[in-house]
Amino acid sequence: MRRALMIQGTGSDVGKSLIVAGLARAFTDRGLRVRPFKPQNMSNNAAVTADGGEIGRAQALQARAARVAPSVHMNPVLLKPQSEVGSQVVVQGRMVATVKARDYQAWKPKLMPAVLESFSRLAAEADLVLVEGAGSASEVNLRAGDIANMGFAQATDTPVVLVGDIDRGGVIASLVGTKAVIAPEDAALIAGFIVNQFRGDPSLFSDGMRLIAERTGWAALGLVPHFPAAARLPAEDVLGLAGSGPRGAGAVTVAVPVLPRIANFDDLDPLRAEPGVSVVLVQPGTPIPAEAALVLLPGSKTTIDDLDRFRAEGWDIDLRAHVRRGGRVLGLCGGYQMLGRTLADPHGIEGAPRTVPGLGLLDIDTVMTPEKRLAAVTGTSLPDGVPFSGYEMHIGATAGPDAARPLLLLADGRLDGAVSADGRVAGTYVHGLFAQDAQRAAWLGRLGAASDGAGYEAGVEAALDGLARHIAAHVDCDRLLALAR
Repeated sequence: MRRALMIQGTGSDVGKSLIVAGLARAFTDRGLRVRPFKPQNMSNNAAVTADGGEIGRAQALQARAARVAPSVHMNPVLLKPQSEVGSQVVVQGRMVATVKARDYQAWKPKLMPAVLESFSRLAAEADLVLVEGAGSASEVNLRAGDIANMGFAQATDTPVVLVGDIDRGGVIASLVGTKAVIAPEDAALIAGFIVNQFRGDPSLFSDGMRLIAERTGWAALGLVPHFPAAARLPAEDVLGLAGSGPRGAGAVTVAVPVLPRIANFDDLDPLRAEPGVSVVLVQPGTPIPAEAALVLLPGSKTTIDDLDRFRAEGWDIDLRAHVRRGGRVLGLCGGYQMLGRTLADPHGIEGAPRTVPGLGLLDIDTVMTPEKRLAAVTGTSLPDGVPFSGYEMHIGATAGPDAARPLLLLADGRLDGAVSADGRVAGTYVHGLFAQDAQRAAWLGRLGAASDGAGYEAGVEAALDGLARHIAAHVDCDRLLALAR
């Protein structure tokens, strides 16, 4: 019989994803077949799955923690925000619609069958399914038709553990307040709680843990200290970038303009882990730093709107000055499309049909197409022959004279990307380039820097192993396993 346990939170970004990842590795190391599952996720940081779809990046990391290939069934509903009020809806790996937030409330009950089907598929192949909730368990205004938190837990009779983040302040009120506002039948499904991100002497919070247990009737299952090595793991959403300053103290600066719909920003993680590199996330209202050796334009969920914002910030002027000084530019996916002469959206995929001028640094043109390419890829970069592995996740077709100087040769024989005549501006549709150690070292060499030689993927594995030990040391994992049903 399957066993499942759901990790919900008092709010977003309280550490649910990392706790699930740590538990997944810890229970896998005990010999259990573990599968991660998140009924509904909202993120533009997505991953390509082995079965040819896309899911939230956090579930891909959790699958890695469980030492299994990611599947579309691990995150059957993925919402990819395109505006302040609307998102693409991806169901079991494929985009099915674009809806406004208000309209989505009516959509949710229709999606429960797909959620339950995916859950059943995972449960059939697992000893334990670790389910992650979304946002806050106390959002009672969204409880009707819920598929992400208590609605799912009730539909599957899955016990819940509630996580609060003490580092954010008010954790006692958050946990006790959740018990106060949710329906009694939902509260009855919560078996215990975990307090995350503690700093200092844990004995100083023993009374706090006791008080929460007394006020809620829930078991105190763990007080988890802050885990610094989590910085080596991909963030679930753009909250992981919020407020981030330079990472690394190296002499070589990589500048990354942060746009509203930035996507697949874990492309930056391997660079941020290099001690010889300072990755500067250029926030709105600040110029691209003149000392940057490379300006990297990341992916975007709405390329044309983000291009408009890029110009509104004056970054197009900064970028041209950077190129005149001899600096390098690399565009990834949406950033690649921005670098061309024009972007055409004849089908109105990103809004009203239109054609807009690009930044004009590459002699290429892009036409948005309804078909989305989702595929893992390998190959070598040109002309140096350095290997890479990564994935494609994009709409649009790009062509033009600079595409005759491709950046990459894929293993299936296709050519990808474009390079300017002087070799200083380049773009590609492939995500994940810098995770390949040799490829990252080659790029750093072009910038006059050297990689520290530490394997990025090995570092992620070491961080997952460390996270599992950390969780096991501070959470009652035996009791969690006993609670699962």
